[in-house]
Amino acid sequence: MGKQLRMDGITASLWIAAILIFLFIYLPMIVVIVYSFNGNAVNSYPITSWSTKWYRILLQDVPLLNSLWNSLMVAVSGTLIGLILGVPSAFAVDRFKFPGKVLFERIVLLPMILPGIITGVAMMSLFIQIKMELSLTTILLGHGTFLIAVVMTQVYARLKRLDRSIEEASMDLGASRLRTFLLITLPNIKTAVIGAALLSFTLSLDEIAVSYFLTGRELTLPVQIWAMLRRGITPEVNAISTLIFVFSVIMIVIVTRLSAEKD
Repeated sequence: MGKQLRMDGITASLWIAAILIFLFIYLPMIVVIVYSFNGNAVNSYPITSWSTKWYRILLQDVPLLNSLWNSLMVAVSGTLIGLILGVPSAFAVDRFKFPGKVLFERIVLLPMILPGIITGVAMMSLFIQIKMELSLTTILLGHGTFLIAVVMTQVYARLKRLDRSIEEASMDLGASRLRTFLLITLPNIKTAVIGAALLSFTLSLDEIAVSYFLTGRELTLPVQIWAMLRRGITPEVNAISTLIFVFSVIMIVIVTRLSAEKD
């Protein structure tokens, strides 16, 4: 009985600790979601009226919609850069031995480890030195540096778990390396590739540190929201933050399910 009471006490403590941790992490986001339906223009408690008008106003905000379009263009293009360079890099690191392989792995992963502010300042200095005007192109190049690392780590982890005997069997039956890759390897790592693409898209869409230093006249959505925050947290900002949060959660759930599919 005494042991059961102690276990119940430990279980209750763990539940309380878990709830407090979740509240600490997600309570600010819950507050933002609730206030996005506030009918008043001022965020005040208690909320006296509820409305979805800020979502309708959001759809009529031309600068905000333009920044959303810019973010989508950068996210899609950055994801393609990550896939085009990240997948072959992961394959090369997993399958081949070459001088400087360990150094190559570290250098490729460096942009993902470094704080975004360091990457942003460094790339801004480089573009200024080579007299390249800051624009969506410079933002895209900045995002591409860490998205390559994101794709590479996701695909590399899947390649490490792939049964090599099925590839060897394919080549023993006369298939070329390219045919084996397209018909055997790629179908077995496709969930990792799709998951890496979705994760890259989400990270690029939410990224602000690198974008802030590399932006020109055309703003991305996070930078536009940052500019709007100078006038205070309005219900309109709460509405767009809620939409981004919901979109990010959906993407993370899909990535998690794809990652777990082959485990």
